[in-house]
Amino acid sequence: MIRELLLIGIGGFIGAIFRFLISGIIPTKFNLPTGTLLVNLIGSFILGFLMYSSILLPISNEYKLLLGTGFCGALTTFSTFSYETFNLISEGLFLNALINISVNVLGCLIMVYFGRVVALAIFK
Repeated sequence: MIRELLLIGIGGFIGAIFRFLISGIIPTKFNLPTGTLLVNLIGSFILGFLMYSSILLPISNEYKLLLGTGFCGALTTFSTFSYETFNLISEGLFLNALINISVNVLGCLIMVYFGRVVALAIFK
């Protein structure tokens, strides 16, 4: 149990740093939080790739904890996405909020699919 917690913590530490760096260098465009969108898309791709690769390859539970639970859990920012979307609504930017919701949700679903496609292409 200690080993698993350490793996999650290490992955989370690295994921949080990547989240900070990516969100910090990507400017807000069109009154939309594009840094949050980017980390959600990247995290969704990595998680999709990891989980679908593990169906085809013997990927250990430790890697899943390190990368999936730890890294992707800290990298992706659904709570930040929710907060930022609420702020857009609070500011009366309803169309921007709807665009933000649509692009984040649909984009992340698409990236999970692409992660699956890449995993199947590489490992099948």
